[in-house]
Order: sequence, then structure tokens, then C-alpha cells
Amino acid sequence: MEIKTLKKRTAIAENRKTHAAYARLDKLLLALRAKELPDETIVEINDEIDRMNAVSDTGRNWQKASKKLQIYLIQRMEQKHHLVPKNHYRNKWLALGMVLFGLPMGLTLGSSLGNMAFLAIGLPIGMVIGMAIGTGMDKRAEEEGRQFEFDRE
Repeated sequence: MEIKTLKKRTAIAENRKTHAAYARLDKLLLALRAKELPDETIVEINDEIDRMNAVSDTGRNWQKASKKLQIYLIQRMEQKHHLVPKNHYRNKWLALGMVLFGLPMGLTLGSSLGNMAFLAIGLPIGMVIGMAIGTGMDKRAEEEGRQFEFDRE
């Protein structure tokens, strides 16, 4: 069983953002075709593609539907098969590092020095820590073959 393709749309080529969304979704589907997935997952993906092909060509509607489908597919692959796109964990942990490490560091530094302006110093430190953790997780996913060739940009 094979993953279906998106319907070719001539009206999309006129709008640069919609064309980019189409290309991104097509690239994601191409990356998923390269992985061996169970038939039930392929059926589920094909149902979503059929729904996507039924969406009208108007720019905003198609862009929104495309983004929702992209997010849905990436989340579904992570939940069901532990497959993630390239740099998935790095991007996720960049924000988490700022919140989990950066804010407490900045808050501690700001309160100990008596100037809460130092709160902002912790954010880039947390960002770097989070990126390091995420990059390590991405490397491990790649070594285990759980990564597919797609970068969300």
C-alpha cells in the first residue's frame, strides 16, 4: 500500500505563501513515503490527503488546512511510531530550555542582585541548554532510525 499524492493545483502557483505551504506538505508526504509504515497508518494518512484534496483552492483556506494536516501528521508519527522530523527535539527543547532553565536562572540572578533586569540574562543561557539537550535527542533518534527527512523550517 502506498501513500497518495496531493492533487495538482494550478491556482496555488499564483500565491507565493500558498505555493510554499503546498511544497512543504508535499515534501512531508515524500519523507513519509520513504519510511515503512503499517497499512493502517497509510490508510489514515490517505484519508487525510483525500480531505486535503477536497479543500478549495482559495489561498487562506488551503494554507490553514495544509498547516493543520502537517502538524497532525508529525504529531501522529511521533505518538504512534516514535518517528520525528529532523531537528524536532532541538526546536522543541529550545523553548523548553528557556522556560525550564532560563527563567529560574534569571529569576535567581535578578533577585540575588536586587535588580530584576537580570531576569533576561537567564533566557539565552536556558536556550543554549535546551538546544544542547534537543540536539542530543535528535542524534539519538537518527542513530535509532526514528528520524525522517523533513525540516519544518
